[in-house]
Amino acid sequence: MSRIASLDLFKVPPRWLFLKVVTDDGVVGWGEPVVEGRATTVAAAVREMEEYLIGRDATEIEDIWQVLYRGGFYRGGPVLMSAISGIEQALWDITGKIYGLPVYKMLGGAVRQKIRVYSWIGGDRPSDVAAEAKAKYDAGMTAIKMNATEELGWIDSYEKVDEVLARVQAIRDALGQKIDIALDFHGRVHKAMARILMKELEPYRLMFVEEPVLVENREAFVELRRHATMPIATGERNFGRWDFKTLLTDGAVDIIQPDLSHAGGIWEVRKIAAMAEAYDVALAPHCPLGPIALAACLQVDFCTPNAIIQEQSLNIHYNVGADLLDYLENPALFEYENGYIKLLKGPGLGVSINEEVVRQKTDENMNWKNPVWRLEDGTIAEW
Repeated sequence: MSRIASLDLFKVPPRWLFLKVVTDDGVVGWGEPVVEGRATTVAAAVREMEEYLIGRDATEIEDIWQVLYRGGFYRGGPVLMSAISGIEQALWDITGKIYGLPVYKMLGGAVRQKIRVYSWIGGDRPSDVAAEAKAKYDAGMTAIKMNATEELGWIDSYEKVDEVLARVQAIRDALGQKIDIALDFHGRVHKAMARILMKELEPYRLMFVEEPVLVENREAFVELRRHATMPIATGERNFGRWDFKTLLTDGAVDIIQPDLSHAGGIWEVRKIAAMAEAYDVALAPHCPLGPIALAACLQVDFCTPNAIIQEQSLNIHYNVGADLLDYLENPALFEYENGYIKLLKGPGLGVSINEEVVRQKTDENMNWKNPVWRLEDGTIAEW
């Protein structure tokens, strides 16, 4: 029996938090418990959960999850669920190494030999998107995602609508239908403007529109569905299967995007995906994070029939000071071929973390924060 002996946390650039869990017989597991911009807060939550972990059999993942989720009375939300997520990832990594199996083998086995991925372009305030899309296409990508717009007021100008359309048109002019385009509204857009944008965007045959409005305005998703036929995606700000339940029962979305570092971890997201499959809804995990989070996503993708595409952060605009591959002993594992990534066949999460680099880059003063935006009149705007 491998019992949990110690936990170590590392704040590393660009904005990530890595967790190392070691058992009493020396098995090491890695997880990525983080909320972007709140790494220190999540680290404190992990430390508060530590007393429930030391001495436990590391393979008793479901029971440990239930203790961490239910044992503190207050539950859910980004901080607590992200702490649980990273711990759970590390325990699956340990368990897979003990039994010599990749996680997807322990969750029923692979249903595919590769999973499609997409790349980000354009930055927070999208620009130069045609050139960036062309560069991704030339590098072998078949799908890209970009922010649709900068900040928008509750009711805003048609000039900004036209700017969105012009950016998408520029990509279509450069590449035609050879690349799929997803637009992330990022919750920046309020219902009235989202309705206009989605109607105007219909001719461009988008892969999906993400977070057309804030997810707490769930009734608006149902209304927007009546006005547009392109797939609607959301879920990065949903935490646990109970948070996804009404999205599915309301018929509000076509693609759910739980984050493996926010939504409860590997097994919880696999449960969410099974719920979605029963409602004929696809899975596309959210992951603008590091290599551990991506490896966890891929383990779920490989064993989940309704997984369709995977977000990944290589060269994303947030990655300043370090990038996705910098912490891996074997970065070739994440080689993308014709827009796909192949099965990871190693045990556990399937990746080897270079602990020496992690320790070299650890920076307790790292304090990434998203920008605070204001409209022309000074009111706060959604980022």
